[in-house]
Amino acid sequence: MVSISLCMIVKNEEDVLARCLDSAAELVDEIVIVDTGSTDRTREIAARYTDKIFDFLWRDDFAAARNESFSHAAMDYCLWLDADDVLLEEDQGKFRALKEELDPGVSVVMAPYHTGFDESGRVTFSYYRERLIKNRAGMSWVGAVHEVVPSIGTVLYGDFAVTHKKTRPSDPDRNLRIYQSQLEAGKELEPRQQFYYGRELYYHHRWEEALEVFEAFLEEGRGWVENNIDACCHCAYCHKELGRGQAALAALLRTFTYDRPRAEVCCDIGLWFFQREQYRQAAYWYALALTCARDDRRGGFVSPDCYGYLPCIQLCVCYSRLGGLQRAEMFNELAALYKPDSPAVLHNRAVFQASSAQTA
Repeated sequence: MVSISLCMIVKNEEDVLARCLDSAAELVDEIVIVDTGSTDRTREIAARYTDKIFDFLWRDDFAAARNESFSHAAMDYCLWLDADDVLLEEDQGKFRALKEELDPGVSVVMAPYHTGFDESGRVTFSYYRERLIKNRAGMSWVGAVHEVVPSIGTVLYGDFAVTHKKTRPSDPDRNLRIYQSQLEAGKELEPRQQFYYGRELYYHHRWEEALEVFEAFLEEGRGWVENNIDACCHCAYCHKELGRGQAALAALLRTFTYDRPRAEVCCDIGLWFFQREQYRQAAYWYALALTCARDDRRGGFVSPDCYGYLPCIQLCVCYSRLGGLQRAEMFNELAALYKPDSPAVLHNRAVFQASSAQTA
């Protein structure tokens, strides 16, 4: 059985660190904590789990800090977690099974990262991340923010997930500040970092600047297909905020030049028509979303609701407004298969039942 080092970078995480370590400590063979300047009880809490605690002067570079944590690892593989991540009980079992069976020839294990949830705790946003990296195999972190480990060798897709359970907001300006400092210093952003810089500008409502960055990213043609599709979508969101409806639709349609339709994009196009009360066209795109195969292993951002619940509930509304109540009710019940406790499903069901009672 392979051995695993849990490698973490932390700063002022006293509210979540024990929760994270409690979920992972029994799964790993050592714990490495790199502290980047905590002033709370973080180090005291970490010391309950490990004596491998190291200081690292923060220099606005997440890759540098993560590489420092990996440099102290002594085991076969490095597992990374953020302090506000946890391995849920079901995923602990899956992780344990993977550890017992893992072929030492595997270089990287990819695993789902669950970061968005609905009111019932169901996952609404997920994507694969490199989660176990073979130690001393020539791989390291790159990127001051939105850091990544470029994989070499054999990659395995695991079925355990890491769940991100944030309890407080982080500094909303940190990533943008780091990017702008790099640009001011004359650094040229490579394609992946350029893509994420555009997203940071979008998050800060700097629509025109974000568009400029995304368009340059797409025109250069050096981006990964999933980032290209997401960049088109964010161009659409920027155009929408700027009141350019036709340009927003064109940006969404541009995604089809990179690959076959994603359900997320079909739902966005469906919404474009829905908001203009063009319900037949909207229904077409929501129905198309239901035909899109979900493939998380492509590596892009995934919104699970777009592969079932959301198209169904929107089709219910579309057909209701088109006068097709029987079809609308059918899609409401299909939506219920995905989310039986959805307030929208329950509301629609009550409306249909009341309507049936009146006509009986």
